[in-house]
Amino acid sequence: MNLPFAYGTPPATGLLRQTPEDFQVEEDLGFEPEGDGEHLWLWIEKRGINTDDLARQLARLSGVRRGDVSYAGLKDRHAVTRQWFSIRLPKVELAAAVQWQESGWRVLRAAKSRRKIRRGSLHGNRFIITLRAIQGDMPALEARLAQIAARGVPNYFGAQRFGRDNIARAEAMARGELRVPERHLRGIYLSSLRSALFNALLARRVHDETWDRALPGEALNLNGSRSFFVVDDIDDTIIKRLAQGDIHPTGPLWGRGDPPSRGAALALESSVMEDCPEIWRKSCVDANMEQERRQLRLSARQWAWQWTDDNSLRLEFSLPAGAYATVVVREIVMGEGDG
Repeated sequence: MNLPFAYGTPPATGLLRQTPEDFQVEEDLGFEPEGDGEHLWLWIEKRGINTDDLARQLARLSGVRRGDVSYAGLKDRHAVTRQWFSIRLPKVELAAAVQWQESGWRVLRAAKSRRKIRRGSLHGNRFIITLRAIQGDMPALEARLAQIAARGVPNYFGAQRFGRDNIARAEAMARGELRVPERHLRGIYLSSLRSALFNALLARRVHDETWDRALPGEALNLNGSRSFFVVDDIDDTIIKRLAQGDIHPTGPLWGRGDPPSRGAALALESSVMEDCPEIWRKSCVDANMEQERRQLRLSARQWAWQWTDDNSLRLEFSLPAGAYATVVVREIVMGEGDG
């Protein structure tokens, strides 16, 4: 899917991920281990290895089932990342666990907790990203960085969500042409359809220049929460709260039930959904997914940038759980993740 840019074509080109150190991610769960309990928590730095493979290595090293190792979210393979893992391991010496390491990862800290880390129990992530070999209109690039600081970017699902052929596999699975016994893989494929539907709606709103504005009947999300409310009349108070980032317009994460939006917002959503393949919507409903909402606008917190030499740009920012750093980068330079 060709996703439009919020501010027009980026004014420069650049290279991302020339080394793993160019893409650094630090997880923020929003809470800390208690210091006692049957679960061992490990704060691990990894490089060039994906999260699930590391979880399997931890299970082997600690002598437990794979199901006894958990984490909040997947982190990029081609990056330097730091995140928590938990292992149900009542009897273990913390000093010994800190020494665990293999090629591509090392334990930075160990602690005990009374609870396991559950998937999705994540506040957000902190990113340090270096873009190299930047060429283009530098004053316009500086202006683009300021625009992102002030208004944010469209909250697209990133290319990572779709893999190489997740949508094709999901469609084949829905038609009965592909059997997928692994539950987590079925979930990944179905989520790609739901994400594609959302991206289609958001792309339309970006094209219409309403991705950060409210339409009559809009379901508006309260910043930092999953709560939303529907407004039929867009008054000065709503416009001011939108400008301040206190509330955000939302789009549908498709599933069973009716969208909460009304009026013009619902009419637009319905039009875009009907233009998408019916099998996408039907698959989400048949899988018993419930209608949910996702904000259309993504605000990068603690936004800062610095030129490290004549043509390398270092970005630092935080994003909430479920957001993609690559959709921020694509608004700055043409390169990975465009289109």
